[in-house]
Amino acid sequence: MNVLGIDIGGTGMKGALVNSLTGEMITERFRVPTPKSKKPKDMAKVFDKIVRHFNYSGPVGVGFPTIIKHGVCMATGNLHKSWLGVNAKELFSEACGLPVTVINDADAAGYAVMNFGIGKGKHGLIMMITIGTGLGSGAFLNGELLPNFELGQIPYKKYDKIEAYASNSAKKNDNLSYKDWGKRFNTFLELVEIITCPDLIILGGGSSKDFEKYKKQIKIQTPVIAAELGNHAGIIGAAAAALHEAPKD
Repeated sequence: MNVLGIDIGGTGMKGALVNSLTGEMITERFRVPTPKSKKPKDMAKVFDKIVRHFNYSGPVGVGFPTIIKHGVCMATGNLHKSWLGVNAKELFSEACGLPVTVINDADAAGYAVMNFGIGKGKHGLIMMITIGTGLGSGAFLNGELLPNFELGQIPYKKYDKIEAYASNSAKKNDNLSYKDWGKRFNTFLELVEIITCPDLIILGGGSSKDFEKYKKQIKIQTPVIAAELGNHAGIIGAAAAALHEAPKD
């Protein structure tokens, strides 16, 4: 079965059709910039544009950049404050007229990595960290998702949250080298290690593909590896979630 997965981020919204058995993307990724307003109605219009681009009819999986509980946004992340309390599942479903599953974006990336990527078959507590506009985190215990571990929201020094200090956007905003940014990111991983004591940390998101450029700055004891699926993990995992979370007959 081919399923549409859509990965929503602070700067871009992208989708592709995914083979649910192999986890392979069978179409090119279609990307549309996230509306500048980052408000629900504007983003719902772009969401529908992505669905219509594929002339698709079926379940849609969505990775969304904030805490999602039963389809409802429990925080705003890097989006507009008006997202708080919005039922994203209902909003997107009404926009495209199709059944939609919405989960946290890092959880979606984790679904991909644990089902089709480097995390497949690994046991214990696995933390999936996505590096992008913010810092997402997904937790898996013996392959089962523990939803909404938003470790990027941890307050840190003068920063409202540590993702403002150690995310990819922080690297760009402060014009940091990979060496200097890697030291910041290691500080974040130190907190992840203290709080969760994981068996393995897997990195995803845009900066995961450059892991070798900052690997020497990672000093924690927990093994840290980069996801092979790279920046496509969010799309692939969103598609997997659409089937995994769908009501069973």
